[in-house]
Amino acid sequence: MEKTTKKLKQIRWDKKTFRDYFLISLGSTLQAVSLRTFLVPARLASGGISGLAQIINSYTGWPIGVMVLLGNLPLFIMGWRFLGGPRFAARTAFAILSFSILVDIPLPFLPAGGITNDAVLNTLYGGVVSGIGYGLVYKGRGTSGGTDILARILSSWRGIPVTQSYLITDALIIFLAGLSFSWENALYSLVLLYISGIAAESISQGSNVLRTGLIITAKPEPIIEEIFHRLRRGVTIMNAKGGYSGDEKTILLCVVTRAEVPHLKTITRDLDPQAFLIIGQAHEVRGEGFLPIEED
Repeated sequence: MEKTTKKLKQIRWDKKTFRDYFLISLGSTLQAVSLRTFLVPARLASGGISGLAQIINSYTGWPIGVMVLLGNLPLFIMGWRFLGGPRFAARTAFAILSFSILVDIPLPFLPAGGITNDAVLNTLYGGVVSGIGYGLVYKGRGTSGGTDILARILSSWRGIPVTQSYLITDALIIFLAGLSFSWENALYSLVLLYISGIAAESISQGSNVLRTGLIITAKPEPIIEEIFHRLRRGVTIMNAKGGYSGDEKTILLCVVTRAEVPHLKTITRDLDPQAFLIIGQAHEVRGEGFLPIEED
């Protein structure tokens, strides 16, 4: 029985690993397609090492993929030291190598000079395609190297927020792109990075953003019963005390879908018009009634 269980766990692990590497491969391909089809022809700089490689390529003609690979080597070594050794290395090395090779390999089904000369179209489609690529790599528990590694190192070593690290590194690349290409192109590049970030977040975290409801009420029982029966949602009960009034209150916490928010408002309004209702966003919810609690 134990041997059978171990085999099942091994099969499950193998399937997860295959899924991860498939997502990383697909994500790296999309990043390379975006770079060669939209960014390079339109002289729009992406962030991080690939953006720096684009700028150097515009002066020297050196292969972008080779420069991306060489530029990531010292960061990769630092990432091995600070971000978990072999667990960090395998997927990151695969993502970097895949992207570097695909960028320098001419793809026959794509036009060498890009699809369009319109800067707006290149910005929009370049941002969306590269963002989806980044999101798939993240979903495969990988990292695209470059500023991804640097941001995580600064966060774990010096406590600098990851978003601030991205802001510093990408701002420097965009500034250099303004000097090298044009300031108009640099402005388009900023828009591209913003779109790419939104697309990456949507893919890696999912678009099914849920809502959290906090109800501060003096009449918890009827509200709880109505949420159970009408929405089929669980409720967590917390005791509280009003800071100004000193009255004993009850805080009800529940998670609902976007479509269920109006029902939650109606229940609260009808059963306790004096209640205080807070609606917030939850980017990910795991547990009964939602996604299973397991390693992702």
